[in-house]
Amino acid sequence: MSDRINPDTLYNSVQWGFSHAAVSEPGRLLHLAGQVAWDKDCQLVGGDDLNAQARQCLANLKAVLADQGLGPQHLIRLRTYVVNHTPEKLEPVGMALGEFWGEVTPAPNTWLGVQSLALPEFLVEIEGTAVLP
Repeated sequence: MSDRINPDTLYNSVQWGFSHAAVSEPGRLLHLAGQVAWDKDCQLVGGDDLNAQARQCLANLKAVLADQGLGPQHLIRLRTYVVNHTPEKLEPVGMALGEFWGEVTPAPNTWLGVQSLALPEFLVEIEGTAVLP
């Protein structure tokens, strides 16, 4: 059995059929659902701005981590999904990732170009795995 994580600071993901994260045993891994550019009220942040959307995705990841007393340094894996990826999209998402990591050495990240995400307004989605102390 695993614990489901749904911080009050984020939108109600359960109504959409998923939790923001789950803790698995043994090993105490925190599996973070892919985060999109929604705020707490399910309002899109960033519009057509890929960098702004990526920053909101990462802010949502940080909120889930913070809810569990963790930070980016606890992440051991990211996956970044970018709609209709082209090399030009590396810079805006990469800049957001650089801000997110700050002084922390980045965890491995797999970058995937996808045709679409759950809703047409989503340009990027980022998921992660963290280790609980």
